[in-house]
Amino acid sequence: MTWLRARYKRLFPKKRCAVIFVVYMALFITQGLTVTATQKPDHQYEYNTATVVLLAECAKLVTSIVIYVCNNSWAEFKVEVVERRYLLAYYFVPAVLYCLYNNLQFTSLSWFDPTSYFVMMQFRVVLTGLLYQIFFKKQLNRIQWLSLILLTLGCIVQRLQENDIGKLSLDVNIYLGLIFLQVLSSCSAGVCTEYILKSGSDTNVMVQNVFLYLNSIFCNLVLLTWNGQVFDFLSYDNLRPVMTFKVIYIIINTTCIGICVSLFLRYLNSILKSFASALEIVFTAVLAYVIFGVPIGFNTILSIGLIFIATYLYSANPVNSAANELPSRENSRTLSSGDKV
Repeated sequence: MTWLRARYKRLFPKKRCAVIFVVYMALFITQGLTVTATQKPDHQYEYNTATVVLLAECAKLVTSIVIYVCNNSWAEFKVEVVERRYLLAYYFVPAVLYCLYNNLQFTSLSWFDPTSYFVMMQFRVVLTGLLYQIFFKKQLNRIQWLSLILLTLGCIVQRLQENDIGKLSLDVNIYLGLIFLQVLSSCSAGVCTEYILKSGSDTNVMVQNVFLYLNSIFCNLVLLTWNGQVFDFLSYDNLRPVMTFKVIYIIINTTCIGICVSLFLRYLNSILKSFASALEIVFTAVLAYVIFGVPIGFNTILSIGLIFIATYLYSANPVNSAANELPSRENSRTLSSGDKV
């Protein structure tokens, strides 16, 4: 058990890191299952998904402000926002990418079952590794790349259970293209956000969230304008379908995901985030079978085995989460915020 404890310590140097890791997985698993549960028999939604995404971004903004003020003060918040206003421009790039990802999520889940959706999203693993090396100028070693490749193979094996890629129809190919776009936006947004969070700025994590969510709200308003719905998203017809327990839960859960992701990228890293996402497959497969009757085939079992092997290899030589951080006063000021989430 000593070797197991040693690997655990390398992955999670502090208890807070392990808590963030587990909460992150739980939130994303719940999200996929809940979104699927709100679908109609034809896999469409009774509510306007763009409205739900925008309401969630507003909720994230308010939550970040409340967390900061609870741990500091409103006066300090105003001062820090004014002093660090230049970050508003930096966070525009990840905000655009997150906006794209959040809106594509509903389209993807309307076409694929939860397990297949999470599996295909794991193609972001290798891409995240490549982007991580570019942004942080930190080369991954052979064991780390091997674990990432095995993780990707596990995803491919499970996907082949559902369809013969050569026989996919045009419509399915279009949705696979949307999945790839969602994967690209997801991993790019994550690495970009981590880079800004760990670039040496001494700005509080929650204040940085405020800048990100302000940009996200703007991006979603632009999307609604593009769809001709900017004046309708708060109308009674749009809000009435949203005012159900499941949809309200999606908004709350999405809010928690946003806060958790910022803490994950600040205290852990994008590579470990990919492993957390892959491990979701194990739990999602079981829950999707229990709740929706989605069968678990041999390929899914083999896929889960490959994911566990990849995780085991990575745990022996993980990327140092603290390697990219510069000492700053933010370290001491944001711990309490992280502990409260």
